[in-house]
Amino acid sequence: MSTTQSSDDTRSKEERLRSYLKGKAQDGEMYFKSKFIADEVGLSPKEIGALMVKLKDSATDLEIEKWSYTSATTWRIEPA
Repeated sequence: MSTTQSSDDTRSKEERLRSYLKGKAQDGEMYFKSKFIADEVGLSPKEIGALMVKLKDSATDLEIEKWSYTSATTWRIEPA
């Protein structure tokens, strides 16, 4: 797999997750754990965790915050 393919794949996963989160948060704040949305977005909980760190800095239309660390990270999101 080439580096370009890999980075395009990561971008498409990031965009898929961002779109999902934007849709879920359109009515207000939302809390979730990666393992509970993994099937809905077609990503592993580990992939979601890594992408959330990127989205926290890059998604200007969402406010993303690590909320809790018990057993698994809980994320809080809301529209920006």
